[in-house]
Amino acid sequence: MKKQSFKNHIRYYTPHHFIYYPIIMTLLVFSVCFIFTSQDQLIWSFISAVFIVLFFLAFIMRQHYALILQNRIVRLELRYRYFSLTGKRLENFEHRLKDEQLYALRFAPDDELEGLIKKTLYKKLSSIEIKKAIEHWKGDYARV
Repeated sequence: MKKQSFKNHIRYYTPHHFIYYPIIMTLLVFSVCFIFTSQDQLIWSFISAVFIVLFFLAFIMRQHYALILQNRIVRLELRYRYFSLTGKRLENFEHRLKDEQLYALRFAPDDELEGLIKKTLYKKLSSIEIKKAIEHWKGDYARV
């Protein structure tokens, strides 16, 4: 697996991004074309609407469930890592960090994590700034 960094940390899911969505989009385009070229415009309009709904629901549900679960796991992992490294609980000041900041901190290796958390709290770093400040990127290869 390729070493992960800020530049290549976005991940695609092949069955959805490169198979399901292209097929649905192709069928949608054809069904819309048939609306204008066929005598059964009402039926093809309905079929087009079904493809639009299938596309929308597949995208929203896949992302929604995976991201909610991933966010919970990232938060728990950060709590565990912080406690293991410092003997202190992250929950005591976790409320001062935005979710985006917490999710960006997961890419920090253990030796940079505590300092980066302090810097984030003090300077109110954005998630992009946190990711750019990481010197030795800790890849998250199991994320959605």
